[in-house]
Amino acid sequence: MNKAKDTMRRDWDERARRDAFLYVASWCENWNEASFFESGEQDYLRLVQPILQRLQFNPANKAMAELGCGTGRMTWSFAQRFQSVCAVDISAEMQSRAKGYLQSSSNIRWILSDGETLSGVENDSVDFVFSYLVLQHMPTKELVFSSVREMMRILRVGGVFLFQFNGFDQPTMNWKGRAISGILDGMASLGLHSASRRIASVIGIDPEMVGKTWRGVALTSAEIAECVRSGRGSPEEFVDAGTPMAWCYGRRFPEVSA
Repeated sequence: MNKAKDTMRRDWDERARRDAFLYVASWCENWNEASFFESGEQDYLRLVQPILQRLQFNPANKAMAELGCGTGRMTWSFAQRFQSVCAVDISAEMQSRAKGYLQSSSNIRWILSDGETLSGVENDSVDFVFSYLVLQHMPTKELVFSSVREMMRILRVGGVFLFQFNGFDQPTMNWKGRAISGILDGMASLGLHSASRRIASVIGIDPEMVGKTWRGVALTSAEIAECVRSGRGSPEEFVDAGTPMAWCYGRRFPEVSA
């Protein structure tokens, strides 16, 4: 697992150096600072606010943690509404850019993670934990499970979680595309990172999108639900289950005494 974590850190640092905005939000290739952070605000209103309202959760005077803050695209929106924000990321390059953009927000605590644990965040210390466009890039199921369990660990009893994961395990490319991607991913996993990137560039594939730290793994809702419950969480609902943009939300429940 250490190799996978080191690879994640290396790849996301490289992506940050090349074009941080693009690799955080790859649906647009010409972000500027204003449009990038406005997209984060719109995603808060579209994805987060309706769930918090449904659960009758008021963010005022509450603490929250964001797993995978990247360059702070949504962190700013959280900082405007919550009393305190723990912004967690594995990439020092991504996080350094976020700190620069959000330096006027004094209620953000920046935490550099190891990709497996949230060791910088105390047990039962936040009221809300959130992750979006992060778990879908993790190269192993074990890393996803560990991240989900860690989100449950840092939640206070009654706290709310909301996170997105890839729930679609069917091929999204034709056989030729799968074969090429499989070869390049295999080369990267064998340590031939530079060679796989050069080949990708030659055949017209973005080299930053080569390897399992971009494509990640898919999980079923049943696997996620079991993991959440193992961390004393209660998954209230899955939204868009079975798709690449599957969501799970619910609350942390108290440990039952024997």
